[in-house]
Amino acid sequence: MGRTHTFHARAFVENISLREIASAYPQARRSAHELWYATPSGGIAFIYPFGAMALYDVPEGERAREFDRLRAARGSLTDANAIDDLEVREEAGARPDVKDGVLVVEELRFEGASVVAMTTAQSAAMDYYERIVDQMFSSTDHLVERLEKEGRAPIRTRPLHRFIGTAIGTRNEVLSILHLLDKPDAIWDDADADRIYHELRAEYDLSDRYLALEHKLRSVQEALELVLDMSRDHRLFLLEATVVLLIVAEIVLSLVHH
Repeated sequence: MGRTHTFHARAFVENISLREIASAYPQARRSAHELWYATPSGGIAFIYPFGAMALYDVPEGERAREFDRLRAARGSLTDANAIDDLEVREEAGARPDVKDGVLVVEELRFEGASVVAMTTAQSAAMDYYERIVDQMFSSTDHLVERLEKEGRAPIRTRPLHRFIGTAIGTRNEVLSILHLLDKPDAIWDDADADRIYHELRAEYDLSDRYLALEHKLRSVQEALELVLDMSRDHRLFLLEATVVLLIVAEIVLSLVHH
C-alpha cells in the first residue's frame, strides 16, 4: 500500500483577487488562475480567484490557521459553507482512477496535485452556486404559482427589477468564475495529470452541474421577464382606465353644469 494524500477545499462567498493578496504571501508562486505556497507542516495551499482555497496534505489542526490567514489577507471573507474533501492513494502500477470515492494513482507529482486541488475547489464553489440558484428557482416558482392563482402579475415592479438584476448578476458571475471548466495548464505536459483531470471531472460531474446551473438561471430570467411584462401591461391598463374615468367624469361634470 502506497502513501495516502488528503485534499480539503472550501468555498467563500466573495471572489479573491490574487494580485491584491500576493503581498501577504511573499513566498508564494502565482499564475493567472491560482496562487500556491508551502505550509509549515510541509503541505501546499492553493488559492483561486473564484473564491476558494484547497489544502493538500495539510493536517486538520493546521487548516483553520490557513483559512484565517486568507481572511486576514483578503480583508473580509464570508464562509459559503461549501466544502469538498478527497483522498488520493498511491499504488504501484496504477492508472488514475476513482474507486469508491478515492482517487488512485501510481505517483502524485505536483502537476497532478495541482489538478486535484483545483478540481476539488471547483466542486466546492459549484456547491455554493447550486444553493443560490436553487433558492432563486424556488422563489420564481412561488411567484409563478401566485400568478396562476390570482390571474395577474404584481403591480409593483421594483421588487421584480431587483430580482431580475440579481438573477442576471448571478448568471454572469457563474459564467465568469466557471472558466474553471477550462483545462488547467498542468495537464498539457503531463499525461497522468490529464487523466486525473478527466477522472475527477467525471467524478464531480462538473460539466452536467454547470449546464444545469446555466439552464436554471436562464429559466429564472425568462420567467421573471415574462412576469415583469405582464405587470407592466397591468399597470398600463390601470393607467388607461384611470384616464378614461377622468375623461368620463369631466364630461359628466360639464353636462351637469349645463
